[in-house]
Amino acid sequence: MTDHAFAPASAAAPEPTGRIVLLTASHRVAPGLLSWPAWQTLHAADRVLCADPGHPQLPYLREAGVEVEGAVPDAPELVEACAGGRTVVILPGGEGDQRLTDGLARLAGSGRVSMPDLELLPGSYDLPGARLLDLVQVMDRVRRECPWTSRQTHEGLAAYGIEEAYELVEAIEDGDRDDLREELGDVLLQVVFHARIAEEGGAGEEDEPFSIDDVAGSIVEKLIHRHPHVFGDERADTPEDVHAIWQRTKAEEKRRASVTDGVPLAQPGLALAAKLAGRVRTGALDVPLPGGEGIGYELLALAVRAEAAGTDPETALRAAARVYRDAIRAAEGVRPV
Repeated sequence: MTDHAFAPASAAAPEPTGRIVLLTASHRVAPGLLSWPAWQTLHAADRVLCADPGHPQLPYLREAGVEVEGAVPDAPELVEACAGGRTVVILPGGEGDQRLTDGLARLAGSGRVSMPDLELLPGSYDLPGARLLDLVQVMDRVRRECPWTSRQTHEGLAAYGIEEAYELVEAIEDGDRDDLREELGDVLLQVVFHARIAEEGGAGEEDEPFSIDDVAGSIVEKLIHRHPHVFGDERADTPEDVHAIWQRTKAEEKRRASVTDGVPLAQPGLALAAKLAGRVRTGALDVPLPGGEGIGYELLALAVRAEAAGTDPETALRAAARVYRDAIRAAEGVRPV
């Protein structure tokens, strides 16, 4: 008698436990635009379940020939549905999602059930800038439902735009990245806010409505047109080359009668003086400074001199003023900011 006579019979191979796939998709991506792995999984699945009859993906799945069941069983039933190596895909979105997840966790923790593999499959991903869509949606709702926001006008918000711009500059000068992120958001809010108001149009025929998409589209076209060395065939090897291209394309776009056209007179005085001096220098004009007397003309001369030396007089004065502010606080016995 050989040893084989006493060898135990080989144990039966365990039955495959299958898998549960939770298929998620970004609400910022149009429904139906799913990744190739997502479509492969959907078509190969033994069952596709979705408890939400209004799920945005349903029409596209059915159009693609994917049969979707309109109910999701409880955790034990779902585990049983995966027996034998079957794959069940679930589209989250129904009210029972949390209950199902908790039930699966309890079963797994009990140790008494052979659990199927649980897989999270992102069907679509947010692209860079996707949160801007959230901002547009939130602004739209706030404009409709907030008693204060719904009454604001371009004119009424103008002062806030100036204030937020100055706060952004201060965050940059302080070098505080947290403040910088916050202030950039506040400036962005002003852009979205004004665009939302403009979407409603105005009283006159000339007040044609436009949206945030029109605003973004305009600046995209401008950037492409003013960067032919990036998007076209021109060549620019130095920052000076880029500046020359920018100024040339800008002049072609604006068709200005004077180099002073487009210079906002409401900006701070030193910045205004430097901007005018820069336009004169760029235009190769010979324009002597006014010969008046007084501190204003002295400041004008200083601003022109600073601009010619490549120094922004507004920034330089602000930096000196901050040093002065710190000296004042020190004289008062106050700790530096």
